[in-house]
Amino acid sequence: MNRIIGRDAEKDELSEAFNSNYAEFIAVYGRRRVGKTYLIKNFFQAKKCVYFQMTGIYKGSLDKQLARFSKEVGETFYKGASMKIPDNWMGAFEELTHAIAQVPKNKKIVIFLDEIPWMSTRKSGVISALEYFWNRYWVNNTRVKLVACGSAASWIIKKIIKNRGGLHNRVTRKIRLLPFNLSETFLYLKHVGYQCNHQQVVKLFMAMGGIPFYLNQIKKNYSIDQNIDNLFFNSNGMLFDEFDEVFSSLFEHSEQYKELVILIGSYKDGIQRSIIDEKNKLTGKGGRLTKRLEDLEYAGFITSYIPFGHKKLGMFYRISDEYCYFYLKWIRPIKNQLKQNSTTKHWKGIINTPGYFGWLGYVFENICYKHISQVKKALNIEESSLASPWRYAPRKGTKEMGVQIDLMFDRDDNAITVCEIKYTDKPFTIDKQYAEKLKQKVEVFKKITRTNKQIFLTMISANGIKNTMYSKEIIDGLMALDDLFL
Repeated sequence: MNRIIGRDAEKDELSEAFNSNYAEFIAVYGRRRVGKTYLIKNFFQAKKCVYFQMTGIYKGSLDKQLARFSKEVGETFYKGASMKIPDNWMGAFEELTHAIAQVPKNKKIVIFLDEIPWMSTRKSGVISALEYFWNRYWVNNTRVKLVACGSAASWIIKKIIKNRGGLHNRVTRKIRLLPFNLSETFLYLKHVGYQCNHQQVVKLFMAMGGIPFYLNQIKKNYSIDQNIDNLFFNSNGMLFDEFDEVFSSLFEHSEQYKELVILIGSYKDGIQRSIIDEKNKLTGKGGRLTKRLEDLEYAGFITSYIPFGHKKLGMFYRISDEYCYFYLKWIRPIKNQLKQNSTTKHWKGIINTPGYFGWLGYVFENICYKHISQVKKALNIEESSLASPWRYAPRKGTKEMGVQIDLMFDRDDNAITVCEIKYTDKPFTIDKQYAEKLKQKVEVFKKITRTNKQIFLTMISANGIKNTMYSKEIIDGLMALDDLFL
């Protein structure tokens, strides 16, 4: 248990399930490499119980899946004895049920079906067999704690959580395991012995997000920039081909999913659904496109939102996975070049270019959205307040000013907090020109939205702001990078 960094809410949920006097059916899903197996395995192996784990084999045949299942049953329940390989999943779960019956009555049994989507080969019948044995036997055994887990999040949601057949409403708990937040990332790096401060953690987070597997590849004697060069820009680096591998392991027709992510990633400020319909050539229209967008959102690669005051425009989408955006921005355009020459320190040549600073701003904005609770806490905003971006694009030919608001909170106390987000290495300076720009932004917002609510203008600046006569005049609130670690 001491090896599990963070995950406090998830550990509380698992503790409640383990200690309950009922059979439990727990569905766990989340992005590949996020640490689902690590959490479940380390949590339950620290408990006094019989722990059974079957991990699906990627692209493995039904025969191979059943052979592995039989071997795990023998090792867990019969001291490693060889078992007869069942012909199908009905036979496999029947053998497991017999094995459970032999366990002393004072012991609980954890059944961990890891990467169950990979067990669901064509015509495998694994779901119908699971339905039968859960409903017929396991649900009546208060010692049984069943965990069904998978990286194909949409599969877990549709086949397990929202199952319309025999597993309908059978899931007792569901856990969506998200990447580490900034605070957990800092604790994890400290746990593995990598010394860095908050600002260095954020720069690493911007490249790979809070994915434990990626963070575990960090070399202790390398700087942040050296690690990025080694992992991303080296053709032998762990994250050089990860983009292709992630999508191949999660989705059938993975090329279409990648094309969709590439399209969304090319629109820095988010892309409207209607534009996706126009631009997207590979994934088809209508229901198929909707399904693929849902799949990508369930998996944590994209986020959907409706900008404040723009319900008629419909849904917008943006990349929310830091690794994917980094790959699309910096690796994909020069990948062939990198394959031929992986010795040059490419990242060093990118740092301090205009494109680099634009990337910093975009990804820092994304990080703020992922830490909305921390932002609300730092700015003393009610948790129930709704967060969204806002934009206004005037019609061509008019003299009106176009406006984009990075983040705003529509509050319950008849007020709106408008946030300007800036990432700079030094305290940001608000001069006369920038102060006028901010004032105009607020005025356009008031005019277009016709709001009568009180407006508060807040700066979210990585390293704070420099005190000037202009900042004192117009800025109502301030939060800095350290506040995101709260």
